[in-house]
Amino acid sequence: MSIDWQPDVDDLFDILRGAAALSGNKTVARMAATIARHPRADLAIAFNHKQIGSKLWLRDCLAQAMPGKIGSIWVLGGWYGMLSAILLDDQRFDIGQITTIDLDPGCAAVAETLNRDALSQGRFSAQTADMNALDYSARPDLVINTSCEHLRDVPGWLAKIPRGQKLLLQSNNYFREPDH
Repeated sequence: MSIDWQPDVDDLFDILRGAAALSGNKTVARMAATIARHPRADLAIAFNHKQIGSKLWLRDCLAQAMPGKIGSIWVLGGWYGMLSAILLDDQRFDIGQITTIDLDPGCAAVAETLNRDALSQGRFSAQTADMNALDYSARPDLVINTSCEHLRDVPGWLAKIPRGQKLLLQSNNYFREPDH
């Protein structure tokens, strides 16, 4: 017997709330609340196992290279703020503040919902901006670019970064996406 059940937003909300209760994981609970509050956001991709896996890989590489205190981080191509949530919840880091920056104006409100606790503590913010137009002289402790594959001119972007700025670059080879 096959089941043709197609979950809706309420089903996904309930499933993630159950997973959060079972695991005690606050990030999973915030994912559920974000799905409920932003049902039209493309969270099925942002929260899928490949996206989460790539962010966990980045987090673990960062923990090896730069564990402990990090005053400020800019996450470029931060999308819905999942990487920020993962980093802020990791006890290996003592992060003062993360700013997620994305070109898509629909991302900021979703990222703020997902990171609402850190937002209320002044440890998280979301901005809509083009990474090519940012003033990098502000010199955060770390700049993470998670969408290098979207840059048409990587050398041109890198030329805007001040000498000595700590960078973490992440890309992908998902060629079915037209922007990659």
